[in-house]
Amino acid sequence: MTEYLNETVFTWGGVPLKFGAGAVDEIGFDLAATGAHRVLVVTDAGLVRTGVPDRVADAATAAGLTVETYDGVHVEPTDASLTEAVEFARQGEWDGFIGVGGGSAIDTAKAVNLLTTYPGELTEYLNRPIGEGKAPPGPLKPLVAVPTTAGTGSESTPVCVLDLLGHKVKTGISHPRLRPTLAVVDPLLTLTLPPAVTAASGMDVLCHALESYTAKPYSAFPRHTAETRVAYCGANPISDVWAEQSLRLLGKSLRTAVLSGRHLAARTDVMLAATFAGMGFGNAGVHIPHACGYPIAGMVRDYVPEGYPPEPLVPHGQSVSLTAPAAFRFTFPTDPNRHLRAAELLASDAPRPTDPRERLPAVLAELMRDIGIPNGLGAVGYTEADTDQLVAGALKQQRLLGVAPRPVTADDLAAIFRESMVTW
Repeated sequence: MTEYLNETVFTWGGVPLKFGAGAVDEIGFDLAATGAHRVLVVTDAGLVRTGVPDRVADAATAAGLTVETYDGVHVEPTDASLTEAVEFARQGEWDGFIGVGGGSAIDTAKAVNLLTTYPGELTEYLNRPIGEGKAPPGPLKPLVAVPTTAGTGSESTPVCVLDLLGHKVKTGISHPRLRPTLAVVDPLLTLTLPPAVTAASGMDVLCHALESYTAKPYSAFPRHTAETRVAYCGANPISDVWAEQSLRLLGKSLRTAVLSGRHLAARTDVMLAATFAGMGFGNAGVHIPHACGYPIAGMVRDYVPEGYPPEPLVPHGQSVSLTAPAAFRFTFPTDPNRHLRAAELLASDAPRPTDPRERLPAVLAELMRDIGIPNGLGAVGYTEADTDQLVAGALKQQRLLGVAPRPVTADDLAAIFRESMVTW
């Protein structure tokens, strides 16, 4: 057999999908088909007030399932909030879970599923070098994901993301077994989202699609074995298809979804874009903007965003988007045609800067300005004096930086953070 130095194999995994207005009302039938009898709904208190989790629980109960609800999810989960959720779940016996909400709820449900199925410590599973990077010992229990924001794509990914409070940085757990059993995606659930939340979530989708589309190609990685091949395998032909479709839908409908919130067609497009992007980055991976976004969120001091709980917080979608224009200016030389194609998918009729390297950053900056994303790191409380700490936090995200299409040094990150203090 021929020996290859570089990878010749890529993997692509996806979650079965039920999509469309009213899909959530069929969840009892879907759960019963998994063999689940006792299920725990994992959600947050703010969402409970909308009635959506009750609607989900009622649909499951009507199908003969026993349902209980945990509503203690923290928006932007932390190691402390995940531990609390796991401790609550360990008081009962569950053979299935439903994550209802944004990525915070779905990621919390993933952690609850993992740590109740295989009791252990959270740090055992966290990505290296922060944690031990342990793989789940076997299959997990059925988990149905019901997203209520068009953002994280967590309903189709093998990733659980959290803040480590003591380290002031985000990290995560990544393994194919974390993927939900089924994603039930109902655009009607997003109609009441505030504009600022829609904008932040939409930028998270956009960064997922762009980062997976511009990631290091799978064939540029060293050769893996079946045992060592990772979930994030680099840009590949199947993930590229989903990323392109996501970018096209976002270019068409994200502004309308933010500015005309109850526009069902636009909400449907953005919800579909989020799912498509999850199908892309959940296999190809993300890189520089997400690596930079983790310390931006983790080091927040006093920025309180509109539309979120009244506490210091840089929402995930904002944090990853703030460095995106500078990051894609940095990655442009690795594949100019791919960066120009992404810009065209997002805004085919936008003015074209003379310098082709500026085309994608200009499209991003215009979109961010139009939908109300903060104007750079300075607008969320950072100054150039914070650069060294931000760089140190980003450097901890080696799993993500390793997916970047070119090597990323501390000096490169410092330049990206400095360029991102003001975006336009």
